[in-house]
Amino acid sequence: MSELKIEIVPALKDNYIYLLHDADSGNTAVIDPSVPEPVIKVLEERGWRLTHIFNNHHHWDHTGGNLVLKKKTGCSVTGFAGDAARIDGIDHQVKDGDVIKWSGFDIKIMHIPGHTTGAIAYYFKKQGAVFVGDTLFTMGCGRLFEGSPEMMFKSLSRIAKLPKKTQIFSGHEYAEGGARFALMMEPENKALQQRFKEVVHWLDLGEFIQPTTVKEELETNPFLRVRSKEIRKNLNMKKASDVEVFAEIRKIKDSY
Repeated sequence: MSELKIEIVPALKDNYIYLLHDADSGNTAVIDPSVPEPVIKVLEERGWRLTHIFNNHHHWDHTGGNLVLKKKTGCSVTGFAGDAARIDGIDHQVKDGDVIKWSGFDIKIMHIPGHTTGAIAYYFKKQGAVFVGDTLFTMGCGRLFEGSPEMMFKSLSRIAKLPKKTQIFSGHEYAEGGARFALMMEPENKALQQRFKEVVHWLDLGEFIQPTTVKEELETNPFLRVRSKEIRKNLNMKKASDVEVFAEIRKIKDSY
């Protein structure tokens, strides 16, 4: 089986672009090219051939490089069928549950609305990697620009049910802010206290805080920890539903 090489490319202020490379075929795909220049630079430095663009959702900071890259390389663009009118240059439309093939790899499509109604994840089950865009961040989650709390909580729960070793690749670098907010919600969480120290350490060294894992997020992400007794006590929501607790945490984070 071919090995999936994942290269992290920072862009704009805090965006992450991901280049996926198959050394056997020489094929390369890019996930969420906000801008084309850093992608082109890496492709030229590595001598890689771009064949596909995979978009998580339609926002410009995830699709802004589509047309330039498509024109330069002849690559194709894949995105959610329900968002076809909002994704520049789309060629292939996918929906929840589809399994698409790229360079010998199977990629399962997961519709994870909340941040937008058309957000999708690309899940490489055999490789243990999932690309979730702005639905889930390290110790955080995306704002609800188009979806409801119920919608987002369901989407996050789907991600949380993946195998615990699964690597999660998010669309932005928000780890330090996410950790500080999480500590405000759950200050006695020992795993969270330790993780905050690690995040600050690695960021100070200029290292990426990607990927995270399902296990790490279950232990430290307040949006996945709505059943935490400490969080519920601090919110005075001991008997509230999981969705109600999630909605309150998201509301507080919006003005944090």
